[in-house]
Amino acid sequence: EGNERMRSAGKAVPGAEIGILDPEGNEVPRRVIGEVAVRSPSNTAGYWRLPEATAKTIDENGWLHTGDAAFMDEDGYIYIQDRIKDMIISGGENVYPAEVESAIYGHPAIAEVAVIGIPSERWGEEVKAIVVPKPGMEVDEFDVIAWARERVAAFKAPKSVDVIPEMPRNPSGKILRRELRKPYWEGRDRQVN
Repeated sequence: EGNERMRSAGKAVPGAEIGILDPEGNEVPRRVIGEVAVRSPSNTAGYWRLPEATAKTIDENGWLHTGDAAFMDEDGYIYIQDRIKDMIISGGENVYPAEVESAIYGHPAIAEVAVIGIPSERWGEEVKAIVVPKPGMEVDEFDVIAWARERVAAFKAPKSVDVIPEMPRNPSGKILRRELRKPYWEGRDRQVN
């Protein structure tokens, strides 16, 4: 129990509520992943002169939606899993890239990995891993897929792998997933950021 709690983001401070909500705004059962929402007297009232942005972030019940995907344990501790906008929906199943990336990071030939959703006629989206090899190493696509399948459910494992020399990053060093997704989603109805 103590070890698991070390991985949590903590729990609500006095005077604040944290809810884990489904897309309709209902609280989900404990240990089910949903979106983290916060309700507190210290929440912002909204974005200055941006009512549309405010309506997307703060719902009619006063919940401020953070965009984080997480679950809450029985004692109210929160465990962040990923960002909602990065979630992949493949065949009706939710896939959180961070979980798949964690599984792939242990691969001996891989220095970096980013997991994205790409269009799929059959599944809506499918999982793709984009990897940077360690210096002097070669990465075999099928080996990476097999490695991932040993560590996550088959529907979460990548269906394909691209090898690139380096990840695109913003000035603070964060991987720019939208740049990795862009070539696959251009001209498509559904765009992800």
